[in-house]
Amino acid sequence: MYVYIYDDYLSEGKYNRIIGRVETRLTDLGLSGKIIRLSGIKNIKGTIQSEIRLGAKTIIAVGNNQTINKVIGAMIEADAYGDFQQKTLLGIIPIGDDNSIAESFGIKNENEACNILLARRVEKIDLGLANNYYFLNQVSLNSAGTSLKINDYELEIVNRGKIQIINLLGDKNLSIKPNPHDGLLDLYIKNRKRDETFLRSKKIMINNQKEKLLIDNVLTIDLPAEISVIKNKINIIVGKDRLFE
Repeated sequence: MYVYIYDDYLSEGKYNRIIGRVETRLTDLGLSGKIIRLSGIKNIKGTIQSEIRLGAKTIIAVGNNQTINKVIGAMIEADAYGDFQQKTLLGIIPIGDDNSIAESFGIKNENEACNILLARRVEKIDLGLANNYYFLNQVSLNSAGTSLKINDYELEIVNRGKIQIINLLGDKNLSIKPNPHDGLLDLYIKNRKRDETFLRSKKIMINNQKEKLLIDNVLTIDLPAEISVIKNKINIIVGKDRLFE
């Protein structure tokens, strides 16, 4: 049973033609299912929980990075998560802008997404956790005034720059290639003098009195925060051209 979660911004008229093509293609491939539109739904978590209990085998986020973030948070926190982890998969159909997470999984556009759903190539992916918020890609913040604690070591960052704690994929220009299967987070610090620091850890404590933490370029949370990783937490349908091994 396929359940398609449409983000609320897709109710805009400019997306009607794209959605029509996607739905036609899914029907042709025999992938039709139940459609849930988030516009007008206040309890997203409860709605997805209900679908899992009713036997949903694949939950598909139709939208962008923010959509995926909403759906994953609801699925992981569902009371039925034990069943989800064993039986239910997450699929993605990217529509519109801000779809770097889909690109990470080798899903470049909505047309490819339909074929990828049919192929049903599944990967178990690590999931990051920033306090009580889950993330797939990364968390980031400006570096000046940031303190970091990793195991028994502490770092105080005084120079301006950027800190990224990466699970799946950082900026495309980064030389590092995170592995979302290894149960580790990649810490990358770069200041304006182009100095770079790279570390790996399972857990990182981070604090900054002036900055907030940006999660998957979707939402911000207050600091301090404990950043950790949960190995092989989620099953995702991916494309063969995904940006990791």
